[in-house]
Parts: sequence; structure tokens; C-alpha cells
Amino acid sequence: MPSSDALGAPASGSSRTSEAGAGWVCGSPGRFEELVPPRTRRLFWWRPSVLWRSRNDLVARVFGDPTDDTRRAWVAALAERGTPAAFTLQRSAEEFSFVLMGDTGEGDRSQYAVVPALERVGAGTDFMVIASDVIYPTGDSGDYPEKFFRPYRSYPGPIFAVPGNHDWYDGLRGFVRVFCDLRTDHGAASFRGPFAWLARLLWRTAREVPDAVLDEARAEHRGEPGQRAVQPGPYWAIDTPDLRIVGIDTGITGDLDREQGAWLRGVSAGPKPKLLVTGKPLIVDDQHRPGPIEGGGTVDEIVRDPVNNYVAAIGGDIHNYQRYPVRVGGRTIQYVVAGGGGAFMHATHVIRRTTAVDEDDFRCYPLRGDSLSRYAKLYGHWTRMPGLFDLTPREATAAIRHRLGIRPARDYDDEDRPSRRALLVAALLGVPRGRRRRPRFLRLPVRRVPQWFRSELADWDSPPFFKSLLRLDVTAGELRIRCFGVSGCGDHEANPPLEDEVRVPLVWGTTR
Repeated sequence: MPSSDALGAPASGSSRTSEAGAGWVCGSPGRFEELVPPRTRRLFWWRPSVLWRSRNDLVARVFGDPTDDTRRAWVAALAERGTPAAFTLQRSAEEFSFVLMGDTGEGDRSQYAVVPALERVGAGTDFMVIASDVIYPTGDSGDYPEKFFRPYRSYPGPIFAVPGNHDWYDGLRGFVRVFCDLRTDHGAASFRGPFAWLARLLWRTAREVPDAVLDEARAEHRGEPGQRAVQPGPYWAIDTPDLRIVGIDTGITGDLDREQGAWLRGVSAGPKPKLLVTGKPLIVDDQHRPGPIEGGGTVDEIVRDPVNNYVAAIGGDIHNYQRYPVRVGGRTIQYVVAGGGGAFMHATHVIRRTTAVDEDDFRCYPLRGDSLSRYAKLYGHWTRMPGLFDLTPREATAAIRHRLGIRPARDYDDEDRPSRRALLVAALLGVPRGRRRRPRFLRLPVRRVPQWFRSELADWDSPPFFKSLLRLDVTAGELRIRCFGVSGCGDHEANPPLEDEVRVPLVWGTTR
């Protein structure tokens, strides 16, 4: 395995050291522009056709999520075809590396902006994992050629994935076809209750795409033998001598069916260190979301049980980077959000002063001040009132410091006192005050509104993008996790800024 220390650092540093490191000032345009196919349509989330195609999320939350039954049908079909025992792949290398990123597949400039960084950060890695929402907006098979095979044509290793809610909007047909190479169908989604007829009427069914279309795309873009891999199912495990990587399928609403829960308990047992990859993070925006399991129990109960020896849990779904090192008994478990792989950015400035961990131990990318400044500029553009909304990164950082009572990671020489205008904009755009949750009045849509409304207010296709990806290196007794930022600036493509790093000891047993 080539040394990952060959990754250099840009002259501008990272977002934690300078505005240039965050991408606010680009010395040269990004090469990714040349990678975007001609006539690529930007994914506009507010287009009525896109919202209508994504309606299965609302149908599942109102009438009941049918994904548990559908998943059982897929797993039964995979078992009948033949799949590795316990849905587990074996890898014999004691030292290895892989790339992990979540929520990738918009297919436009924001996804392609990550590709040069992937080529650099992913050099020498053994495989890649996509955590949640491989394809937007609805996981259709027909979108895989342009939103999966083409963007990652240069990555030489195999790619594994766990599905996100958007991958389930077509009943997981595209996902299972591409990642599990299963070409059969499972039948229609099943609903129960007096309004089941209405749910079936509203439920969107997948478009039929000939297998030849996907076969041709794979052969053209990812046809090398080393790029091919067939994963056991929508949930799986990769077992290595010193670390077991466990991937789970959280469906649309974030829960596990009874059978997957039993499998997770079984594959998690034992003293070998483990890493969880999930479509829904267990801690995000300073909130604990343990992940219910049908029949009782939660995913996080399994992760926190010392006999299972989990060292980290990484999830997608939320489109930014966050890390919470949580002390559980005598151990520290790294809870990570890694959804910055290509889709629109979710705000970090709405995260209150953390209570899940001490604020000094919390990490996020983009920084809260950069997030507030980016959103403020967007609202200034949308409302045509830049004189009111526009905040420089410095002004936004001062407002964050004042409202949250924290010392920002990128501090300026003199602690500016925020203007009244900056404090007003911060309040309007959802910056909480101290440890208290923000009030429910005088807030513009930023984060806590339904997906089909907040998405269109959080998408742009010009630097700084604030995307991110992780590189994980497993060596003797250690897991090294690094988060690299993606601004879209040419200055950062050869040497992506290192935004966070943590080294996790891989100690066998129940205590560390």
C-alpha cells in the first residue's frame, strides 16, 4: 500500500487557517469543469417534475414505509441466487486503505468538482464506499450511466455502497442491479391499512431500463477487471484481519427490518474492532438518532455495547462533515457525518454549541462561519437584497462567535464585534444562541423544513462548493480517518485541504 503521507497541503492551508484555504479566493479555476459532459443539465430541486418524482419520501412517511418488506424480497432473491455467508466479503490484507463519501449522485458540476480530489486522495486505495444516496433524485437505473459510471471511471478499484432514501424511491431496483448484479424483480411495494389503495396509487414505480444500457455503460466507463465487484446485498460486511466494516441499509425513514437487525447483531458480535457505515448518521447536528430496529432495540445500542467493540460509525444523508468523539464507558467512539460527496450542502451554522461532546472536541466542515456566509450570499441573491443579507466570512464568523459563545476554528487577529445587521441575518438564517435551540419564529428556510423545500435553497454550482471526502487507512493497530475539503478551486485539486484527522487505536477486546 503506497504511503498516504505523500498527500501534500495547499499553500493556502485549510479552511481552519485562512479564507483562501476555504476556497473564497481561487487562484485558478478548477480542472473539474473539463470533466463535466457537454449539455449536462443542472439538477434543479425546485423543478416540479423533480419534486413529483421524489414523492415516495412523503408517501412512506404518511402511509407507512414499505421498504422493510421490499428489502426482505430482495434479500430472499439474493440468497436464492447464492451469496457469501453472512453477507460478508473476506479481504486478507492486514494493511489497506479506502475512500468513503456520501450523497454523491447529482450528476452536475457539484458532483464532478469532487472527482479531481478523489483521484488525488484515492490514489493507492483498495476500494471505495459510498454511504447513502448514490443517485439523485430517485435512484433510477437509467441515471447510473451519467451519475455513477462516468464520474468515477478513473477510480481503479471496486466501489461498494449502502443505499440512502433516494436510492429507495425506485424500490431499490437500480441499486441492486448495479451493485449486486441481480437482474430479477421483486414486485410492487406493499402497503397496509385502510388507505393502502391510496398509497399504491401515489407510489412512484421505477422506470424500466434495459439491462444492456447498464452493461454498455459499465463496459465503457468502469470495465476494467479491478473495478468490478459484486456486493452481497443492500447490507453487507467486509472482514479483514484487524477491522470489520459493516454496512447497513436504513431504507427511507431510517429503520432496520427485523431480519437485518438480527444479522447486524450477529455480524457485530465478538472482540474484533468494527466500523459501521450507515445511510443515516447516529449523531448529527448535535442530535442523537439511534436508528430503531423492527421488533425492538436500536442500531446505536449495538454500536455502544462494549462486547461488540465498535470504534466508529460513519453515516451519510446530511450533506456536510461532522465528527463527535463520544466517550462510552472507558471507550471513545467516533461518530462521523460524511455526506459531502457531491450533492447540495446542508448548513452547519444551524448546529448549536454542542452537548453530545464538548464544543472543543467537535469538528465540522464547512466551518459555521463559512456556512453562514455562503447562505447569506445566496439569500442576498434570491431576495435581490444583497445589502441586507450579504456577509463576508469575517462578518459571519463574528456573528457565530457572538451568538454561540464559542471561539471559531478560524479566528481573526482582532475579535470583531458583529454589526446589528450581521446579528439579524444570523438570527434569520437559523444560528442558535448558546446551547438553547433556536426559536421557531423569524426563521427563513435553511435546514429544518421538509426535504422538498429545503433542497432548492441549498444548491449552487460555483466555488466554494464545500464538498468533502474521507480517506481511511488501516495499519497495524490503527485506523486513521482524514477528511479532505473540496472547494472547486484549481489551487486545491492537486493537494486537497486536510480539514480533520483522527487516529483510532484498533485494540481487540471490550476496553481501550
